[in-house]
Amino acid sequence: MDTDVVLEVRNITKQFPGVLANDHVSFQLHRGEILALLGENGAGKTTLMNIIYGLYHQDDGEVFIQGESFRALSPRDAITRGVGMVHQHFQLVEPMTVTENIILGSEVMRNKVFLDIDRARLQVDDFSRRYGLEVNPDAVIEDLPVGIQQRVEIIKALYRQAQILILDEPTAVLTPQEIEDLFRVMRHLVEQGHSIIFITHKLKEVLAVAHRIVVMRNGRVVGEALPASSTQGSLASMMVGREVILKVPKGPANPGAVVLDVQNLHVCDERGQTAVKGVTFQVRAGEILGVAGVQGNGQTELVEAVTGLRPLEEGRMILAEKDVSKAPPRRFTEQGSGHIPENRHRYGMVEPYPVSENLVLNCYYTTPFARGWVRDYAAIDAYATHLIELFDVRTPSIATPAGNLSGGNQQKMVVARELGRKIALLVAAQPTRGLDVGSIEFIHGQIVKQRDAGVAVLLVSSELDEIMALADRIIVMYKGEIIGEVDAATATREQLGLLMAGVRPEQAESA
Repeated sequence: MDTDVVLEVRNITKQFPGVLANDHVSFQLHRGEILALLGENGAGKTTLMNIIYGLYHQDDGEVFIQGESFRALSPRDAITRGVGMVHQHFQLVEPMTVTENIILGSEVMRNKVFLDIDRARLQVDDFSRRYGLEVNPDAVIEDLPVGIQQRVEIIKALYRQAQILILDEPTAVLTPQEIEDLFRVMRHLVEQGHSIIFITHKLKEVLAVAHRIVVMRNGRVVGEALPASSTQGSLASMMVGREVILKVPKGPANPGAVVLDVQNLHVCDERGQTAVKGVTFQVRAGEILGVAGVQGNGQTELVEAVTGLRPLEEGRMILAEKDVSKAPPRRFTEQGSGHIPENRHRYGMVEPYPVSENLVLNCYYTTPFARGWVRDYAAIDAYATHLIELFDVRTPSIATPAGNLSGGNQQKMVVARELGRKIALLVAAQPTRGLDVGSIEFIHGQIVKQRDAGVAVLLVSSELDEIMALADRIIVMYKGEIIGEVDAATATREQLGLLMAGVRPEQAESA
């Protein structure tokens, strides 16, 4: 084996009931390399990394570290062999300090009974400075921004002597400035001899930071590429197996009458804390208003309020000239509102129900699907068959339980239900989260089609590229407030990134 190869995967196969997640996957990782692992949702990337890290066990195939065969029975085995993994959802104990989180499981002891927390603090501070990951060792995790929490996760892996770092969708919740900071850290680490596997679905980021790209599709490696000889289009085609339109054709908006008028909205979260503070905005027919911001700044509560799923503490909402401030969700639907929820499993579908019944969840009680208390299943089936064809929902039949569909087809099913009827307002929250480029292309096209048909669209997304590609106007939320509004035609990533980080326009100008 090449001595420069620090990790080799040979013919890894992993099967779950009814799903071949990894099908004879092979690749190599070299010392001092950033290897991007690219693929659609469900391509098998995370399953493969979980095998390397000891969370899953392969059915067949081998993993080699530094030329020696290695089978991780647990994450501790992987850590012992120099493998660290930073998960998309951080594994941190929020009430504890940075130092306490980093040494958890690898405690620095003064004696057999007591921790030597002072020595641990010095070690953490040394690690953070050495790797360009400056962070206050005494800070409490829950008080830190998401980008700094991610630094803590990386330091935690390095503290355990990781030479191979697996970063699973590390930019999903970061601002543009935090993403650039992460890339700086990644480049610094590989300069010092570390090797990084970078799992992502964001093509622009792959081209910006990777040294080499491995593409997976349907559980297999379908090709390798170098950033210098690749484009976003060529990578997308390799991922999906066909040509993909990455930027939806979109002409200028023609805004009409106000469809949704939100005034001085105050909304509490699950803990009774105010999550939305005095928010005011309007959405007009024939325009897309984008709501940008790092996830967790009140967007979820805002969406739930403007769809009737969460009560208002204060404020007023007018939908199609009707006051809906205290209305239940059904009233919003009947008033012409469509809702693509950010959590389709919780709010968008009933997984055990067949596809046909999921497609009429918002109108099953109306004509022609019901006569009083009696349902007309022939009418439901005919309607479902029509929507499945119209919105390209891939399903064995309309009787298939919705939970058996792939993530992309579940989302298409939700979109078909909400857009298959005449609506005045579309509230789309994280509409392409976790989807592959093919499904993203389709859903973006449907959103623009609704705008062009005169529908008012409220688009809430933590994906800045999605907001910039689709929105006509953009408002940015920070800590529950609208911190700024910009024209999408002239907005820049830097401008939006500063707003997402809480820097108001007047502060940016005086800086």
